[in-house]
Amino acid sequence: MKGKIRVCTLDDLDKLQEISIGTFSDTFAVQNDPTDLEEYLVSAYAIEKLKQELGNSDSHFSFIYLADELAGYLKLNTGAAQTEQIAMNGLEVERIYIRKEFKRCGLGRQLIDFAINHARKDNRELIWLGVWEKNEQALSFYQTFGFKEIGKHTFYVGRDQQTDLILAKELIC
Repeated sequence: MKGKIRVCTLDDLDKLQEISIGTFSDTFAVQNDPTDLEEYLVSAYAIEKLKQELGNSDSHFSFIYLADELAGYLKLNTGAAQTEQIAMNGLEVERIYIRKEFKRCGLGRQLIDFAINHARKDNRELIWLGVWEKNEQALSFYQTFGFKEIGKHTFYVGRDQQTDLILAKELIC
């Protein structure tokens, strides 16, 4: 079954916060200290921070629905909104978050295809993302799309310093 993708707006701020906290917690709570996780969730998904991100013209948020239920979302960054300057003409996939009850429904695949198509339409030369080095499932998923490791960067969950692998895919338009 194919999901329906639509743009996320400021009117969706509460839904965005709820799904961000829920999906991040479901995915990473087991592997992280509860205090560090809570500190991260409070700062990363604060309403004001999400409002600022939604208002940034270099960021693009899309919700994905399955059977009229909010199942996940995608956040893309270009220009100064990118968390690293990997390529002048690059597009960053900062988040693909899918609710646990909708995993294995093909929505992640649909969102990464959407991101790649978005990058191609925008004439981007590269699409890239960061993945926690311990998230083997996500690493395997992105490798099936031709993403390859090109570097690393530090990512903090609370005070816990973690390593994200930077994966990239060159786009031939």
